[in-house]
Amino acid sequence: MDCNLQIFLDDRWVDCAQIELNGGLCQWNYLVMYAVEHTNAPLSLAEPVDIDIRAARTMPAFLYDLVPQGAGRRFLLSELKLSDGPNADFALVRAGAFNPIGRIRVAEAVGYFDTHVARHPATRGLPGLTIDEVVLRSAEFKEMMFLHGMLGTGTTGVQGAAPKYLLTRDRAGLLHGDAVLPDADAAEHLIAKLPRGNSTADDKVLRNEAAYMRVAAALGIRTHTDLPTLHGDVLLIPRFDRIVRDGKVVRLHQESVASILGLSGFELRPSLFDVVVGIRKVVTDPAAETLEFIKRDVLNLALRNTDNHARNTAVQRVDGQVRLTPLFDFAPMYLDPELIPRALRWYAPDSRIELTDWADVLAVLPIHEHERRVLAQALSRFAKQVECLPDIMEAQGVDRDIIEFLTQSIDTQVRQLKALQPPETHHAPSDPTYP
Repeated sequence: MDCNLQIFLDDRWVDCAQIELNGGLCQWNYLVMYAVEHTNAPLSLAEPVDIDIRAARTMPAFLYDLVPQGAGRRFLLSELKLSDGPNADFALVRAGAFNPIGRIRVAEAVGYFDTHVARHPATRGLPGLTIDEVVLRSAEFKEMMFLHGMLGTGTTGVQGAAPKYLLTRDRAGLLHGDAVLPDADAAEHLIAKLPRGNSTADDKVLRNEAAYMRVAAALGIRTHTDLPTLHGDVLLIPRFDRIVRDGKVVRLHQESVASILGLSGFELRPSLFDVVVGIRKVVTDPAAETLEFIKRDVLNLALRNTDNHARNTAVQRVDGQVRLTPLFDFAPMYLDPELIPRALRWYAPDSRIELTDWADVLAVLPIHEHERRVLAQALSRFAKQVECLPDIMEAQGVDRDIIEFLTQSIDTQVRQLKALQPPETHHAPSDPTYP
């Protein structure tokens, strides 16, 4: 079984690599001409463009960013008549990675989708919908979602447990299934996100996600220029992996931290120290992105966003600069009925003991002493903003009972950050993991 990868460059899809899965061994390589002509456009920031043939017992880590999950996975498993499990991942990519986040797709998946659409001729020429029709799950919406089954029954191109639809707004302001609207007609790309389940807690989490994002923006965390908006029980999230510019769609390179770290599969849980190491290896400004990442984790802890797995953080390349993407999937996940625990933690590199105080975390970060002092000072200043969180949350529309419940966790973060002073001279590791 094999598949061919394509990358979006200069307003067109370009064949770039091939992958073969045979007898439990996965081999892949860049195409020779691609390697010659596009040395600066890798599939992954951790996989430089070359002519080497790579082989492993698992798919390459970056390919897992394209594997359908959640409702989209369940839909495709049914369509393909497959049992769920890791052995299904490659087949799901070959069928479902026709329109993923980022700028990579699988040619076979595009063919699978075209065949699917051809079975339903009425899909062509369907009118666009208003957001109200989406919220009300109108007959037109259900028809469009049925006919574009893989788009509508839980979009396969975006991961996560909550049902999500990739939509594109046309120049008249109407919404279409993303993959069926030509780029020339696109004005904005969106994700429509529904509650994970049917409980009141699911509704509450989604309702407060928009407010949480406004809180993060108010504290200076990197967020998309256009923040999510709530329409009934539909959270409309502007996508930041695409830019509509001069009548064309620019697809940005984007990949998860799991991909950068070479993590194949979905169950691995690296230490947050390893995550920082991986981020620093690929970003343009390691010091700035380290501070940004730690500030985000301060808010995760203060506001109890426990769903911090390695695919909920990603990097992207924008205008030649590599940095963390704008914040996403930031919500009061402690309320989720499935009791989602904090997946990634600060495990000390030597003892593997979890560190829960920022002074201890900063003390063992393998960075130069000057940066450690600057980082401590910046986080100490950040304490003043975190201390204002209750007022900011109220102003941004977070539910009152959530604010009251989080008082203790906010106070803990404020206390720890205020205690940070430029550390005394520590001996940096003789062979630091990152500069």
